[in-house]
Amino acid sequence: MQSRRPSSAAVALAVIVACQLMFVLDATVVNIALVPIENTLHFSRANLAWVVDAYSLTFGGLLLLGGRAGDIFGRRQLLMFGLGLFTAASFMGGIATSATMLLVARALQGVGAAMAAPSTLSLISTIYEEGPARNKALGVFTAVSAGGGSLGLILGGALTSWVSWRWVLMINVPIGLVVIALAPRFIPEPPRNGGRMDVRGAILVTGAIGTLIYGFIRLAEQSSRGGTIVSFAAGVVLLVSFVRVEQRVAQPLFPLRLLSNPSRAGSYVVMMMVPAIMYGVFFFVSQYFEGTLHFSAIRAGFGFLPLTAMIFTLSRITPRLVSKIGARPLLLFGLSTLAVAAFWISRAHASDGYFASLFGPLLLFGLGAGTVFLPLSATILGGVPRADAGAAAGMLQTMQQTGGALGVAALTSVALAHGRSTALVVGSGVVVVALVIALLTIHPSRTRTMASAQEIAEEMEALPLFE
Repeated sequence: MQSRRPSSAAVALAVIVACQLMFVLDATVVNIALVPIENTLHFSRANLAWVVDAYSLTFGGLLLLGGRAGDIFGRRQLLMFGLGLFTAASFMGGIATSATMLLVARALQGVGAAMAAPSTLSLISTIYEEGPARNKALGVFTAVSAGGGSLGLILGGALTSWVSWRWVLMINVPIGLVVIALAPRFIPEPPRNGGRMDVRGAILVTGAIGTLIYGFIRLAEQSSRGGTIVSFAAGVVLLVSFVRVEQRVAQPLFPLRLLSNPSRAGSYVVMMMVPAIMYGVFFFVSQYFEGTLHFSAIRAGFGFLPLTAMIFTLSRITPRLVSKIGARPLLLFGLSTLAVAAFWISRAHASDGYFASLFGPLLLFGLGAGTVFLPLSATILGGVPRADAGAAAGMLQTMQQTGGALGVAALTSVALAHGRSTALVVGSGVVVVALVIALLTIHPSRTRTMASAQEIAEEMEALPLFE
């Protein structure tokens, strides 16, 4: 552990938080820009979902590989490499002249983020010694991670309205260049752990996610039934192959023994289902604001302010609630709230206006979203052996990104066939299923919960993935 001057440590923290904010923002920042992107680059309504999914697919599919690569090649080195690729891809997307060019850029952004993101939290532990300063730094990092996605909706609206939709991507370029310049000077390089990368497993799991998403997109386009079935079948085969590979390799991306705990296994499933409706709401409501209510991009971005403010507020309160009432009750409350809010949003009518039809349900949706993720994380990470903790945390992030990508693809297919309201009702039903899974599988007796916000921070510090 290196002892660093407070000013140097503050700059290093700012650099790391800027990285994390860019990666989280880019999962949602394009949502407000979808309508002008569709008009400029001539996307079909079905393929428009790929603007969101191309990023989430590669980001989620390669996160585990990025964590192992950081162990082998060095965390700071991989952070800079990943951020360099992310920045270059952002520039490519900003100057895109065709739909294909933009989608390739979004996929490359996801690859860069997947390589760099696993290193961010670990580097905080390298910069700050254990104690109040480190916990404060972790609090800043957690707040950015929790609220960055919803903040992206507001930023996307501002940039699209005041400059151009292209700047929702181009804004990453100057920030990325500054971070790359500052990182070698202020961020130390932790010792490398060595090991081998399970490249085959990473290819299989990414291919499985991609073919499943492609199947939903083909379904939305009402393409040939045979091709759609082949896509889904290929996804299942690749997923089964991934499981078999993980059973055999000496250093798997994800040790399957972690799923032997029913509470943890159930939490992983729920962790994939919740982002499905969250990303779906971001995707559909942003289009509803601009296409139906005829909001400007900036007004559409600020239309999400009730949701954003609630998530940011709860990111400070939820750790204390977990300590007082436990993870399971808070999780069940959050899931119930999300289901009700999603259904309420589906009932919105343009004639009612924003405040009568959407302000309340978006506020309620933020309440549900803000009380779900920490209890899920606590249940997944609680009691994990140190040797497996990095893989457990990496899979948590993978399920979040994968769930969001699959949710947008699946709900888009429903929306094109039966309308946006029906898609949101289906999304509400998905959360109800998640609630049932949580009720049946997640029990306090099967896994310990976190006692306090400090214990949660200590749990994260202990992850090999983040060392």
